[in-house]
Amino acid sequence: MYNEKPEKLKRTIVFVYNADSGIWSKYLDFAHKIISPSTYSCGLCGLTHGSFLENKAWKEFREAVPHQFIFKYKDSFLKEMKGEGCQELEFPIILEQKENRLDILMYAEELNLIDSTEDLVDILQKKLA
Repeated sequence: MYNEKPEKLKRTIVFVYNADSGIWSKYLDFAHKIISPSTYSCGLCGLTHGSFLENKAWKEFREAVPHQFIFKYKDSFLKEMKGEGCQELEFPIILEQKENRLDILMYAEELNLIDSTEDLVDILQKKLA
């Protein structure tokens, strides 16, 4: 469905979910996505994953692109980036790692307006072209 992997330099894209990594947090997030998905605080989670598994269209895209995708929970990302000015960021967020810095690829406001996985894929394809 997606183009063959082009012979371009690989980029590193960091996806940071607006969710915490603890087991209790994961159970609460799981329940929240089922009970009240429209009020769930991580639009990115809903675009890349269903209630139980990774979204099929997202997985196909992720596996087809030549870039490295790194996925982080907000708490672990902030712990790793302590002192790097990331505490002010709004989550979810998509960043691109460039040498010793992170550039914002998609802000929370933009991610939270996306209605479908296909729309997310289209936007990312354009931004990563």
